[in-house]
Amino acid sequence: MISQSQKKGLYLVSTPIGNLGDLTIRALEILKNSDLILCEDTRVSIKLLNYYNIKTQLLSFHKFNEKKKTEDILINLMGGKIISLISDAGTPAISDPGKILVKECINKDIPVTPIPGASSVITSLSISGFSDKFIFYGFLEEKKNKLIKELEFLSKIDCSIVIFIPPKKLTKNVETLINFFSKREIVLCREMTKLHEEFIRCKVEDLKKIKISDKGELTIVISEVKENINPLGFLSESDKKIIKRMLKNKSIRDIIKSLSHKGIQKKIIYDYCLEVKNDK
Repeated sequence: MISQSQKKGLYLVSTPIGNLGDLTIRALEILKNSDLILCEDTRVSIKLLNYYNIKTQLLSFHKFNEKKKTEDILINLMGGKIISLISDAGTPAISDPGKILVKECINKDIPVTPIPGASSVITSLSISGFSDKFIFYGFLEEKKNKLIKELEFLSKIDCSIVIFIPPKKLTKNVETLINFFSKREIVLCREMTKLHEEFIRCKVEDLKKIKISDKGELTIVISEVKENINPLGFLSESDKKIIKRMLKNKSIRDIIKSLSHKGIQKKIIYDYCLEVKNDK
């Protein structure tokens, strides 16, 4: 039976990120009283529904069929149905399917109601010990050149940074991360709230020493810029004079190594070295 306070429309229901006991009482009520539950993978979501004896029908709704199914879902919503959207874990429509449907509901004045709950972003940030001023960036680009542009942009931001990344991709791009975030600290969060929950803390430059399991996905938190690091990543006039002097008898690699303690990005030093060389 539908609660009198439960209005018609779309509900974005946060589900546990691991431990099934983390579903809220309100989320449980909404899911039980929904006419339909949209989910990424029915094989994953049925475990949650069975755990709480929820009999509501599940409908597969993922990034490959979201556009195709949105029209039929809108018809049901305009007909007075109560529909919930969940993801495999955490808060839906955040680095997960749902944005197209939410935008269409807004355009058609269909009520969209958030049901807050578990979030890997906030959970990881809360145990990081880093600044609570943060940026959440989600998944990084696959192509190397786009990835480098993203990391270069993020490295200039002086706050905590939360990213989703598969373990294999992290391992593949360790050197790139070290290049942009050297001297910062990092927390790797794996299997959060589950039996084998793991938090690995280290300096970014020590990442290559860490053995990371290939299973699951990682939520990583990179710290704010630490003291005596140049947060803007620029070269001071004295730095430029030093570089010009060193270029007379040292290689660019040696210069980068010599100035690394200042926390200036290697690329900035490298580009300035080339600029000086080209001006000669």
